[in-house]
Amino acid sequence: MRIDPHTHTTRSDGRSTPSALMAEAAVAGIDMIGLTDHDTVSGWEEAANTVETSGVALIRGMEISAMYHGITLHMLGYLFDPDAPAITEHTRQVRESRVERAREMVARLGRDFPITWEDVTRHLEPGATVGRPHIADALVEAGVVESRAQAFDHLLKARSPYYVWHKAAEATEAIEWINAAGGRAVFAHPAAPHRNRVVPVEAFEEFAEAGLFGIEIDHRDNLEAARPELAALADRLDLARFGSSDYHGLGKPNRLGENTTSPAVIQALIQSCQLEVLYP
Repeated sequence: MRIDPHTHTTRSDGRSTPSALMAEAAVAGIDMIGLTDHDTVSGWEEAANTVETSGVALIRGMEISAMYHGITLHMLGYLFDPDAPAITEHTRQVRESRVERAREMVARLGRDFPITWEDVTRHLEPGATVGRPHIADALVEAGVVESRAQAFDHLLKARSPYYVWHKAAEATEAIEWINAAGGRAVFAHPAAPHRNRVVPVEAFEEFAEAGLFGIEIDHRDNLEAARPELAALADRLDLARFGSSDYHGLGKPNRLGENTTSPAVIQALIQSCQLEVLYP
């Protein structure tokens, strides 16, 4: 059984709609997929409506923006109650923060390049949360850069003068929210230095104490040299080993099923969560 539990759609920064993602997963030979858009569950219903026709089982999840002593990171939350107060308040605050952040970034960019807020919002799908990918698409359309990747590598990276930080939860709080909502948390791509600074070993210990369920070890952005250490940490802290594609559709090299998670790990996840996996 091929299980890819970390993917994105147009409801955050992916290029495929939730229903298109399910169809693409079927073509790629994926048996079960996790839909984990950034700080939103708005794609769950559309994806759920295509489980039967696609023949692909659906794990409902979300990738939560978080922080650890000033270091940005992401927590994957799986099979939790989406109406839990802490979760809904987080998504509301992050959505508002992302809009404010995007407006400020566009204002900064607009001083030097031909880009407006209206240019950005034209790239938003219904229900999507505005973010840097939509700004990147507007920059491509304006001829400022040739691709999303080029926009991220130069104008939209954290060290750029146009970059603006957005609201994020403390990582241990995010884990506790997910657990309290009947779900389980997995630390996403923790050894990817080109994304952000990497957290120290002590962070994994704190996260495990807070109730972390697993670590995403098999991920293309994790340094190859760091994976044995991550695996040893997972063993020592009794954390499950996850692998995934972090698929975003066209525009990124990640491909569905390039890394997967074992059925035994997913079964343990399912048994400890409130929501069920949706099967065809």
